[in-house]
Amino acid sequence: MNENKYKIVYISLIVALGGLLMGFDASVISGVIKFIEIDFNLSKIQLGWAVSSLTLTSTIAMFIAGPLSDKYGRRLILKYSAILYAISAIYSALSINFTHLIIARMIGGLGVGSSLIIAPMYIAENSPPKIRGRMVSFNQLNIVIGISLAFFSNYFILNLSNNDIFYNSILNNNSWRIMLGVEFIPAILYLIALFFVPKSVRWLIMNNKVSEAKKVIKSLSTSTNIDDEIKEIQFSLSTETNENKFNYKELFNPIFNKILIIGIVIAILQQITGINSVFFYAPMIFEQTGIGTNASFSQAILIGVINIIFTVLAISLIDKIGRRPLLIFGVTLITISMLTLSYSFNKATYKISDDSFLNLPEEIANSEKIDKILNIEYSNDILFKQALKDIFGEKIANKYESDLIKLAIKANSLIILIAILSFVASFAISLGPVMWVLLSELFPNKIRGIAISFVGLINSSVSFVVQFLFPWELSNLGSSLTFLIYGLFALLGIIFVYFKIPETKGKSLEDLEKLLVK
Repeated sequence: MNENKYKIVYISLIVALGGLLMGFDASVISGVIKFIEIDFNLSKIQLGWAVSSLTLTSTIAMFIAGPLSDKYGRRLILKYSAILYAISAIYSALSINFTHLIIARMIGGLGVGSSLIIAPMYIAENSPPKIRGRMVSFNQLNIVIGISLAFFSNYFILNLSNNDIFYNSILNNNSWRIMLGVEFIPAILYLIALFFVPKSVRWLIMNNKVSEAKKVIKSLSTSTNIDDEIKEIQFSLSTETNENKFNYKELFNPIFNKILIIGIVIAILQQITGINSVFFYAPMIFEQTGIGTNASFSQAILIGVINIIFTVLAISLIDKIGRRPLLIFGVTLITISMLTLSYSFNKATYKISDDSFLNLPEEIANSEKIDKILNIEYSNDILFKQALKDIFGEKIANKYESDLIKLAIKANSLIILIAILSFVASFAISLGPVMWVLLSELFPNKIRGIAISFVGLINSSVSFVVQFLFPWELSNLGSSLTFLIYGLFALLGIIFVYFKIPETKGKSLEDLEKLLVK
């Protein structure tokens, strides 16, 4: 690899850090929800809103970031996204009430949506065709790395607050604020690093800054025919300008029905099987198994590690064995995993026995009402949680819910852990990366941009609903029924993938258009 190729890799890695921040920002809330629920006395709907509000504004940002980047430049929009990440981190950490926290999360969502769209666009526009795929994949890989770092960071901060006397005095009752605020550091580093990357070649030519574009190409390209590259890009831009006349109304032309339905169903399936419930509520889910807060945070780290490993595996396999086999395998395993979770929680029972009395939280143990719950077995988590609220009041019940579940539950926590990790692995090797590959291949050139934007809107909207409702579902439907719903959606997904998803591996975009657009 020559010096210019090294520079391309270096620049791509810097820009892809936007994906890392996106993954971190989206998942760091997983370690926070337990604490803000108590500190701000949140209902389950408010808790869902605290998590999902980021997704709402990120959807908006996806639509405005592209046009803004056309006008002001890719690099500049990425700089502003870094600033938004930094503001969101500090504002979240200093939030004095629930409203302030929501506003802070929404600010972060604008950064998430902007970097999600612009980072891969910038990398694609500045990478040579031979390595473009690998360079763009840095962004997806950084997203899953960011998710893992969020889990690790939360676990590290929680341990400091619990185990070290010095740090305990500083972090006591503020650990969740540190979890949110720590993102300020990588956000600022990202902002600084962006000053050392060039402007997008394609954007420069789009804005008639050809001489500046030539300098960038010379520093990045291995080709000696710079003028030819400029002409090729100019021709491509002129073609795309004509294609941009295509509008949403024409997207629903009957000839596109087949590919549009495939795109919409896959976009819904990616979210409706519960992946963001697992990513954003991982500690909460693990606490339902009775392993306790510290263990739930450490096991959340496993989710991040598994996600990285199988994302890398998917990248290596997708062009070898194809998109359809990966989807069939992955969605099948997702179904099995979710049905296993549902069955395991359905078999769980809940009883606080006399033997558990010494381990009860002091506020509960000293209560005169404790006799009302001792040695009474509850057949499911809904009945147990409701009994806690009826006896001790909603505020105290929410405060000690995880501690009491840990003492009361009788379930196979190992099977539950394996099922969750299996679900994450199967998603990472199938629906996670494959969806975006399929969307880029299924739609013809003239509708690709607008079609992916439309399908992306549906994907984000479903993600918002899933995140928003998950705490309410756990509280009102119970763990077993919640995971059963996800499993049934995945089962329907298997049927759809098997009968309706074509194999796109090894076919040109032109051949796919002839095959699918009729």
